[in-house]
Amino acid sequence: MPNLLKKIFSEKQSFLAGAVIISAGGFISKLLGAVYRIPLTNILGSEGMGIYQMVYPLYCILLTVSASGIPAGVARLISSGRAAGAERAAFRLYGAIGAAGAVLMFLLSGPLAAAQGEPAVELCCRLLSPAVLFTSVISVVRGYFQGRHNMIPTAFTEVCEQLFKVFFGVAFAMFFRNNMPLAVAFTLLAVTISEALSALFAVFLYRGERARVRSLYKERETLYGEILAYTVPIAFAAIAMPLSQLAESIIAVNLLRSVSGDATALYGIFSGCAVTIINLPVSVTYGLAAASVPKISPKAASGDMAGAKSEALKIVLITLAVALPFAAALFIFAPLAVKIIFSSLSAAHSSLLVKLVRIMSVNAITLSCVQSASACLTAFGTPLKSTVTQWTTCILRVALTAVFIKYARLSVEGAAIAANIAYFVAAALNVWYIMRAGGAYESYFNRFRRRRGRPQS
Repeated sequence: MPNLLKKIFSEKQSFLAGAVIISAGGFISKLLGAVYRIPLTNILGSEGMGIYQMVYPLYCILLTVSASGIPAGVARLISSGRAAGAERAAFRLYGAIGAAGAVLMFLLSGPLAAAQGEPAVELCCRLLSPAVLFTSVISVVRGYFQGRHNMIPTAFTEVCEQLFKVFFGVAFAMFFRNNMPLAVAFTLLAVTISEALSALFAVFLYRGERARVRSLYKERETLYGEILAYTVPIAFAAIAMPLSQLAESIIAVNLLRSVSGDATALYGIFSGCAVTIINLPVSVTYGLAAASVPKISPKAASGDMAGAKSEALKIVLITLAVALPFAAALFIFAPLAVKIIFSSLSAAHSSLLVKLVRIMSVNAITLSCVQSASACLTAFGTPLKSTVTQWTTCILRVALTAVFIKYARLSVEGAAIAANIAYFVAAALNVWYIMRAGGAYESYFNRFRRRRGRPQS
């Protein structure tokens, strides 16, 4: 049995098989997360879910800095064939960054609670903060395996994370159900526990695989600059979304207080419920994004930009074909989804959630396309282009949210409409960048190597 497991976790896959595996893992993970919201919403209520969601933007910002660019960056370096052993430098580099992020989140817990006007946020942030470090470790392992065309460890660790979170989260919420702020705080501690256990398992898989392949390649020293050349632009792009969500959580909740006495609950329904449902179909196309990096990278690195561009456009079209039916299903079956997943909501809140899901159903298409197109730009060696896209559209999202809530009096529906517009702009910009690739194209990676005095590929 151990040998069978070793074989399964060390097996390489084709692009299609890898995309299916990682999509299945992502979908199961998101489905477990959505199912988890059923008992969590029943126990914590709309206000508790609002507090729960108010903590996540800061966590996601620090997580983005310490982990988000790692899988794609490390995967590209390894799959290009020029950076065997890059993951070892990434462990050292991002282990330190992850630890610093965990400490920073602990220290910022008080100021964030004060800015959001919710004292319960402080303890929640402190109990969640160690998860930043553990996620950095998991991300390096995922990047290593993805670079070797093996998507099983990524899918498996994602599912494990969710299973641990569901088990410990429900247990803690039930135990502290008579004290809502404490119940919310301990459900976030469950996230830390789940990341810690998943990190242990990820390292175990990595050590086994590394021992197996050590004699198959010759390592060379990987400079931290090479890793940062890919991971920093990706992280800087990814940080735009949680940063905009943090700004949104402060601006939207404060503006909603002027139109409703139920501001925290309204934001919880939007961010904790509607976004959860919308993210389910987006997770299905995640595999296409993850699998595209090792598929496109070798072509881009060798100078075959016409081939890389052709593959990228093909991946975006497949993403579009997969996402369209899901968007239609979200719009049609929104009442059923709300009834099944969030049955504990009041009639008024359920009606609002159905409206939000229908408004945001288009995001199943636009977010999926943004996800795949961004991965393709990373594989091209130009992650800075998706960085420009992300920051432009996230600033637009926050600005439109404030305008729609304050001046159009759209309440929380204004935040949903703002998200629609922003993600459409993001998808259009990224696809436009892909269409313009090729010809006299010079990759970011080659420019970086030339500055370091190395020959171009």
